[in-house]
Amino acid sequence: MVKSRFLIYFVTLLSFFSFRAVAQDVELGVFGGGSYYLGELNPGKQFLFTNPAFGFAGRYNFDKRLAIKLNAIVGKLSGDDAVSLADTNRNLRFQSSLTELSALIEFNFFDFFIGSQKNYFTPYLFAGPGVFFFDPKAPYNGEMIPLADLRTEGQSKNYSLFGLAAVFGFGFKYSINSRIGLNFDWGMRKTYTDYIDDISTTYYVDFDNQSAAFGEKELLSDSSPIKHKPGMQRGNSENNDWYSVAGITIIYRFTIGEKSTCTDFEYSKNK
Repeated sequence: MVKSRFLIYFVTLLSFFSFRAVAQDVELGVFGGGSYYLGELNPGKQFLFTNPAFGFAGRYNFDKRLAIKLNAIVGKLSGDDAVSLADTNRNLRFQSSLTELSALIEFNFFDFFIGSQKNYFTPYLFAGPGVFFFDPKAPYNGEMIPLADLRTEGQSKNYSLFGLAAVFGFGFKYSINSRIGLNFDWGMRKTYTDYIDDISTTYYVDFDNQSAAFGEKELLSDSSPIKHKPGMQRGNSENNDWYSVAGITIIYRFTIGEKSTCTDFEYSKNK
């Protein structure tokens, strides 16, 4: 359902995007790469827990230096104390689906367009807003259990599985021929939630006063063999979670409406 809604949003924006680009060059592409998370279960190791990610992109070039791009990306985020060694006594882990839609402004360091033999490569920067859906889960008795509904830190209500992100990063563009180009990029996402990993504040389960038959809620809240007291630190609510996406996009350029002034591959040979 969530991914279907994202696809509808992306197609709607892309249709508007294409309408605005009549008689201009429009670029569409497919993305393949990886996504990973930074937070309580991975405080700072880049590319640790990298999972496959894929998506689609649409770009409109205002000129040879400035462009706007729409991204739709699907991937996975995960973390594990036992692997990152962030807190071995905590012994928590998670994995989450990731669905993102973003709108980015790109700035090319050099003049560039697909089809040029003169301006056929450039490094570039990008930044813009993004929205994403996530759904953290953890293993229990051979199943992946959704964590938000369990309120593993004793929350009074569920946290939102929808988030906003500030997207920024850098990349490299290369024109292969008159219609096809490659983009290599790495982008960070600063989010405004601390619950991508379901960890933010303190423990709340009092194991000393519980019966011996602990359920999934208690054990997924504190899976350490040394049970923590209620109120002990479980995460750091002052630092929100981040995630990152890196990979390659294969871009195809086509012209809508009248022929653009920079769509002829031969044009650049004589410049």
